[in-house]
Amino acid sequence: MAPRKAGATGWSLAVDYAPIIVFFLANRFLGVFAGTAAFMVAIVLAVIVSKVKVGHVSPMLWLSAVLVLGFGGLTIYLHDPSFIQLKMTLIYALFTIILVGGLIIGKPAIKYLLQAAFPGLDEAGWMKLSRNWALFFAVMAVCNEVLRAKLSFDAWLTAKTWGVTSASIVFGLAQVPMLLRHGLMLEDAKAEPPLPPEG
Repeated sequence: MAPRKAGATGWSLAVDYAPIIVFFLANRFLGVFAGTAAFMVAIVLAVIVSKVKVGHVSPMLWLSAVLVLGFGGLTIYLHDPSFIQLKMTLIYALFTIILVGGLIIGKPAIKYLLQAAFPGLDEAGWMKLSRNWALFFAVMAVCNEVLRAKLSFDAWLTAKTWGVTSASIVFGLAQVPMLLRHGLMLEDAKAEPPLPPEG
């Protein structure tokens, strides 16, 4: 696992959440297709910033970037915003499958997807973290399908940007007490909650 650079926590949070905020703002002022293009540029920049400022690019960010570029390209080429909406469902479903697969074989896949360092955290803690995020991602995949079926694109994106992102942050912070019970040493963990990217 690649070490994080000193002072990387702020950059890590920016990498995780800036692309979806760029998408929201560009869509609001420039429309869905310009917003999608801005989202694609932002996710590429997030990968670059993560490598330069954080010290590595997590597999979760790589997967998000590939899907944003692929489905964003389809959205622009076919003039159909449903593709970029579907990307959200697919990334949540893919993360769920990976995490559940890890649980089945007894490996905490979240450790490798996030590539986050939580000093002192024991294997049982990693397994519980994987299980909890697998459940969260499964629920988010279903929620995304319901939201995109029921809401306009603008309303869906607003819910995604502010509702789902807030839910991710709250859920990530809610894991901290469990992690502490399993040996997490906060003084060495750079006070960074276990959060996935929201691209």
